[in-house]
Amino acid sequence: MPTYPSITASTPLTQPPAWAVLERKLIEVMNGSVHPFLEKYTHPDGELIWGDAWKNSRDGGDDLYESSYNWPLLYLLGGGEHLLAEGQRLWDAITRQLTRLGPVLNEYERGYDQFHQAESYIYFYLLCLADPANERNRERAQRFAGLYMNEDPAAPNYDPEKKIIRAPHNGSGGPAWGFTDQEPPSYGWGASMRVYGLPFEDVEGIRHYDDLKDPALAQRMGAVMQERMGKGDVVGNLMATSLVANAFLLTGEEKYRGWVTEYTDAWVQRAAANGGLLPDNVGLSGVIGEYMDGRWYGGLYGWAWPHGYYNIGMAATVAGSNAFLLTRRSDFLDLPRTQFDRVMALGEMRPMNPDEMSLGAHWLEQFVALGDDPRMFLVPYRYSDSGWFDYQPMAPVYPTAIWNISADAADWERVEAVRRAEPVDWRQTVSFHNKEDGGHEKPWLRFLAGENPNYPEQALQASYQQVCRRLELIREDAADLTQVSIHHWQQLNPVTTEALIQLTLGAPQIIYNGGLLHCRVRYFDLDEQRPGLPEDVAALVTALEAERTVIHLVNLSPFAERNLLIQAGGFGEHRFDSVRFERRISDYPGSQHAYAAPPLTSESDEQPVNSRYLHICLPPATEITLDLATARYVNEPSYQLPW
Repeated sequence: MPTYPSITASTPLTQPPAWAVLERKLIEVMNGSVHPFLEKYTHPDGELIWGDAWKNSRDGGDDLYESSYNWPLLYLLGGGEHLLAEGQRLWDAITRQLTRLGPVLNEYERGYDQFHQAESYIYFYLLCLADPANERNRERAQRFAGLYMNEDPAAPNYDPEKKIIRAPHNGSGGPAWGFTDQEPPSYGWGASMRVYGLPFEDVEGIRHYDDLKDPALAQRMGAVMQERMGKGDVVGNLMATSLVANAFLLTGEEKYRGWVTEYTDAWVQRAAANGGLLPDNVGLSGVIGEYMDGRWYGGLYGWAWPHGYYNIGMAATVAGSNAFLLTRRSDFLDLPRTQFDRVMALGEMRPMNPDEMSLGAHWLEQFVALGDDPRMFLVPYRYSDSGWFDYQPMAPVYPTAIWNISADAADWERVEAVRRAEPVDWRQTVSFHNKEDGGHEKPWLRFLAGENPNYPEQALQASYQQVCRRLELIREDAADLTQVSIHHWQQLNPVTTEALIQLTLGAPQIIYNGGLLHCRVRYFDLDEQRPGLPEDVAALVTALEAERTVIHLVNLSPFAERNLLIQAGGFGEHRFDSVRFERRISDYPGSQHAYAAPPLTSESDEQPVNSRYLHICLPPATEITLDLATARYVNEPSYQLPW
């Protein structure tokens, strides 16, 4: 194995930090939490216990994968080996199950929108990152990416001349024309969809969502949706850049970088032609608004319906971050910046009513923070013929994700602009576990700003509470598993990783719809030769600057030495130039005849590193704080392991 610059900690652990004890306890509890889930919800072969039938729909395959998507992520953070093994076993089993049921072909979604596909394929990306030597996954990754590079003759998804993905629904079966396979196409009334309103405002005889209770009007709307939303490219397809970037990070093959750059650039140019805002639809001829009477809005999962900026902001951030990672072209980050800036500029103080929001359930933290005063700074998430509408809080996930990549003062100011606009205290930690396993950016950012010192303990306690709650829900679950909702398992997954990502990797939670694990540092257990923090070791990133990273490491074991490698960047894309730390110069443990050790004294030391890796030896019961001079985005990114 290569040798790397090395430091041995010399400061004895006289007062174990509460955050360190909580961090290791949380990992320990989550290591065990997956077993009750497996015992209750899976067959011996790993398939989910469920009715062996599939409705006539393209929707739903993602929901099965989402039940255990973050198990390999917990392994990457330092969870048990079984998390990778079980995570892979379940992914393989669910793929077989969905192949038998219909929505998966050749191990990949047959044809559905990238908004949903991206939710489930973060699972696959994490498996690839956790075990890049897995040959079966390497083959899959290249084959999946090839679906969007016309390498599979049966799946001509991409038009390289127009630089478009040819249909909003796409996959291993090629373009899936139309928005439904139902004949005749219909978009009928549904209680769960009522909150999103009408896909189009100009369909004759349909003025309100409740009009769709009339079967004839439902078919009229369905016919319009089939025509307008059934072909051409949509902005949500930008999330497919992660599928291709994943193949690049595994193989380093230039063709994958070229495709991500080409496709993202095409959307950058479309946004520029539209005054900065991303248009959400492009016809097969390459013309914006080709099937929308020239309108730049109205595409599937676009500005008008159903979520607007919620998923467009994600698509722009995911693609911009991927393209920047692979090229180091900072202008790619202007794509998500501009979407944020334009929407943010439209914000105003308004009463916050969940019944008037398409994503009302997403804002638990905001409602708790507001207390009795219902007024909040809200921005419009959607745009249609009648203008901007659907006012909701500006989710900090968007500017935080951009700042996480750029470390630019202007992007931190974008975060601060949201904070200043909101009449709430960002230091408050509210315990909840949402679908994205996120939503706690605000108190973490205040911790990094030096104004929320108790956040690590509070975040870990909140995470522990949520694990315990979900384990109790599993114990109490008496549902007939053959008849449950397709979302049943993901709502009971006991693993939560947001706090661990923030505190140990110095990064926000991954973008749920297709995001890769962009983070300041990662860890490897040198003794066990595996990713993640070694047993008994806790880590806390306490400061993040453009050229500086500060990490506090603790070995809680009084018995065993632990050796870890710190990697600069989630994909080794950064470099540590030097490190400053305190070296003990006093005697320890002192004489056996003394009642206590001598007073602890130390001196500052600095060593050159000039590597993407730094080896830290932690003797039993020691700690060390590392102040790392960091050069960002100077190395080719890769999933390559350090040995």
